[in-house]
Amino acid sequence: MIGDPGAAPGVTRLLTIAGSDSGGGAGIQADLKTFAAHGGYGMSAITAVTAQNTLGVRGVAALDPRFVEAQIDAVLEDLGVDAIKVGMLAGRPLVLAVVGRLARVRGDGATPIVVDPVMIAASGDPLLADDAVEAVRDHLLPLATLITPNLPEAERLSGRTAGSLAGREDLARRLGELAPAVLLKGGHAAGDPMIDLLWDGERLHPFRHPRLATRATHGTGCTLSAAIAARLGRGERLLEAVGGAIDWLHQAIARAAPLGLGSGPVDPLWKLRLADCLA
Repeated sequence: MIGDPGAAPGVTRLLTIAGSDSGGGAGIQADLKTFAAHGGYGMSAITAVTAQNTLGVRGVAALDPRFVEAQIDAVLEDLGVDAIKVGMLAGRPLVLAVVGRLARVRGDGATPIVVDPVMIAASGDPLLADDAVEAVRDHLLPLATLITPNLPEAERLSGRTAGSLAGREDLARRLGELAPAVLLKGGHAAGDPMIDLLWDGERLHPFRHPRLATRATHGTGCTLSAAIAARLGRGERLLEAVGGAIDWLHQAIARAAPLGLGSGPVDPLWKLRLADCLA
């Protein structure tokens, strides 16, 4: 693992490389809440700043790739990391900058990297430039321990469509040619129960949950990938980490307060609020 001289026993060090959500429901804000909910110490390298709320994205300002590199270097050289989550990268220059830093981390062979290939916000607003998709597919995904695309992202990365469960199963396997393991999320697919598909490189594992009647769906992808990274960082195996994170997210959605007028945020701190209610 990177930066072990600065490690503290019992503390899981977790880095998120992602964009900032001014509404607090997704991105860096959701990731740090999720890390805290899992008992981890969260750190961040912000790639872009967005002006958004539950109704949509009003603007995106990408940071200078050199400054993003500086943020990552500052964390790795002193604090170290036990797991990394990668989210919104906005454009090709940022993708390549992050790839350069992750290639060094991946070389140690011990640090899990979870990549959520963020392309479109829950509101439907684009969050990744067209010219960056190839860079994500060819350079970023191979560095990941696990990638967590939703169906539209998976179709865009693969150039294929999947309208049935069998089609999604085949799509997950094909994405496994791009990354060691794939969690193809089922939220955008029709049907109840909702089925998430994990391809671990050898076998396909389905995770089934009843589809919740809620508008609290903002930040689901961010919180799920951050939760998996947190669990991998504390030593859980891939299947255990994915299954536990999905169960945890289901409760974060079910227990979320109806904030905002649009797609409200999930609640990564639901266990804390539940404990307060039971106290």
